[in-house]
Amino acid sequence: MQYSHIITMEPGKRGGKPCIRGMRITVYDVLEYLAAGMTQQEILDDFPYLTADDIRACLSYAAKRERSMLAVQP
Repeated sequence: MQYSHIITMEPGKRGGKPCIRGMRITVYDVLEYLAAGMTQQEILDDFPYLTADDIRACLSYAAKRERSMLAVQP
């Protein structure tokens, strides 16, 4: 999934962490909700300004970051 139009980073917002569409909710927030056992639908219900594409973009971003971290390990 292409997420460059969904995941944004701004130095003055949330300490430059990757956020969703310029909002104050971070990729890590969404990943933590999923890890805690929330379903995608529960997240969408609790945060009506998010979309299913936003959640998929967070997962895609995390997967790409993990792949890049594995590539630099000896």
